[in-house]
Amino acid sequence: MLNGLSYGLLLFMLSSGLTLIFSMMGVLNFAHASFYMIGAYFGYTLSFITGFWPALIVAPICTALLGALFEKLCLRQVHKWGHVPELLITFGLSYIIFTPPDILQGPFFTIINHVQEGISLVWGDASTLCKAEISNNSVSCSPFPATRAFVMFIALLMMFSLWLVLTRTRMGLIIQAALTHPEMVEALGHNVPRVFLIVFGLGTGLAGLAGVIGGSTFVTEPAMAATVGSVIFVVVVVGGMGSLAGAFLASILIGVIQTFAVAVDYSILQFISSLGMTITETMRDNTMLKLSVSQVAPILPYLLLVLILIFRPKGLLGTREDE
Repeated sequence: MLNGLSYGLLLFMLSSGLTLIFSMMGVLNFAHASFYMIGAYFGYTLSFITGFWPALIVAPICTALLGALFEKLCLRQVHKWGHVPELLITFGLSYIIFTPPDILQGPFFTIINHVQEGISLVWGDASTLCKAEISNNSVSCSPFPATRAFVMFIALLMMFSLWLVLTRTRMGLIIQAALTHPEMVEALGHNVPRVFLIVFGLGTGLAGLAGVIGGSTFVTEPAMAATVGSVIFVVVVVGGMGSLAGAFLASILIGVIQTFAVAVDYSILQFISSLGMTITETMRDNTMLKLSVSQVAPILPYLLLVLILIFRPKGLLGTREDE
């Protein structure tokens, strides 16, 4: 249960930035997992120079600055054309980072190939582990590592801080008003493009923070963005588009379900056998019946997504706006 909660809270750390950007700007950032990976590698590199604790602060700030730069130079240029161009340009960034170099051929893609191989050229293809200066001893005499408890603590602290900033501060009220009434906010003397720049930078900075902690707790590797990239979109949709509380609930739910499923080595065939039913040779040769719960664990979040879309399209805590 503790492992499931820690994994779920890590998913929330990652999905909260995506939810924040979507809820405040209406932009579905397909490149969000890329900033998660960048934050992990920033933290890995800085930990050798400054140690883990300064890297935990500096790496998310560097990631936030990169996100703000991307928003100013790329995303802002297509903002006036609507949501589809915004989605396409973030998808293009993620495609450049995720696409294997051998797929993109020709002189035109030479620079793109170097961007894709940048991580491997600087840090190598092998998986790395950022050693955190946290005691890896057990917590309360249990086999639960202290690093995972640290993940849970930071995630809960981040959730409380976000709620406090967005609901109890002047800046939070301006950010929320800029999404629904940008002309009025601008008429009151606030710089709306700067507000969106801050929101996008904050969202990518949260992804960088999740990368530093996730990379130090689990593993830092070039494929880490692709590993969680699709899962965080499942979290956002299941929880409800734009709902931080929904993202938190969906993260915990998916983390616990997937963790328990991995530990269950039980198949439909074994279940039928336990009921005392006769098992024929055809049933024994059926691949679907022989699949164990642990083997289908990776697709359980997507099955949950399908069920949510069928029975509750607005998500667990989402609200559907009237047209």
